[in-house]
Amino acid sequence: MAETDELATRIEATAAVIPGIERHAVAGGTRYLIDGVEFAALSTRRASFRLRPDVAAAALKTPDVQGSDLDPGWVDLTPMQLDQFVFDRATSWFAAAARFAAEMEPGRRTH
Repeated sequence: MAETDELATRIEATAAVIPGIERHAVAGGTRYLIDGVEFAALSTRRASFRLRPDVAAAALKTPDVQGSDLDPGWVDLTPMQLDQFVFDRATSWFAAAARFAAEMEPGRRTH
């Protein structure tokens, strides 16, 4: 779907300006890591982000967002329609998740 491609394109554009991001292709999508810490995942139907607890709590109050099965602190964005608001949220959460992962203490760097 072209809209899904647009979300991936925008997330990739955000990833391109953040130093140290690693990409790992997995079945059906891409996982993003920084300093070995996974912080985001993208598939054809969902974008997932590991956010600070307060940001995750706020994110859960927005449309098309639910807790993720990846781990507590992760949220899944599964938009019914893609629009500028979804693109803005997704790229902002991606950048916030990357910062959060980069700041984590080594003992807390688990999935």
